[in-house]
Amino acid sequence: MLLIPAIDLKDGHCVRLKQGEMDDATVFSEDPAAMARHWIEQGARRLHLVDLNGAFAGKPKNESAIKMILAEVGDEIPVQLGGGIRDLDTIARCLDDGIRYVIIGTAAVKNPGFLHDACSAFPGHIIVGLDAKEGKVAVDGWSKLTGHDVIDLAKKFEGYGAEAVIYTDIGRDGMLSGVNIEATVKLAQALTIPVIASGGMAGLQDIQALCRVAHEGIMGAITGRAIYEGTLNFKAAQAEADSLSNR
Repeated sequence: MLLIPAIDLKDGHCVRLKQGEMDDATVFSEDPAAMARHWIEQGARRLHLVDLNGAFAGKPKNESAIKMILAEVGDEIPVQLGGGIRDLDTIARCLDDGIRYVIIGTAAVKNPGFLHDACSAFPGHIIVGLDAKEGKVAVDGWSKLTGHDVIDLAKKFEGYGAEAVIYTDIGRDGMLSGVNIEATVKLAQALTIPVIASGGMAGLQDIQALCRVAHEGIMGAITGRAIYEGTLNFKAAQAEADSLSNR
């Protein structure tokens, strides 16, 4: 079970939002590259970057901060990036810069043909981000709820060649209310590609609960507010996950 620290970028700073609300942002660091180094030193084996401005603008907006993070990380661990990635040129540029996995969210739902093309052009590098509330997918920075069923869409995108699915319960994101284990397991059981859990991570009990169901196809979990506010000790949590996985 991989614990993946989130570095959410807004105006060049590392922040966390509550339920995706741009006006409800807490700044945790004005030096995202130093934050990336910190998580590597704490034992992170992958980083999750989100360009929040990009997600709302529909094109990358925090490129300088992202490049600084990539310069700091180098080849040490893989970095995945989401937020405002809506065309193949942007994907190519991200991968050239050193991003290992590109996350396509809103564009996958609104323009499945683009996702299909991306999976064909960049096999092994495309992760789909599905953000949902009560089983229905949301788009445009979570501002719009669609009628699409999460599992139906995920199966379709798996067929396109997506590498993995990040599943976020947006009712829980940034709320420290606990991961939606039941919905995450249900999705993982329906797919053969791995699922990464996201949204609501609160403490060690979430890690333990996820490790108990990892065999269903859950490869990791993204954590943000919990590790920034200290309700979850990242180093101890990854060690616990490793210990439980080896039993």
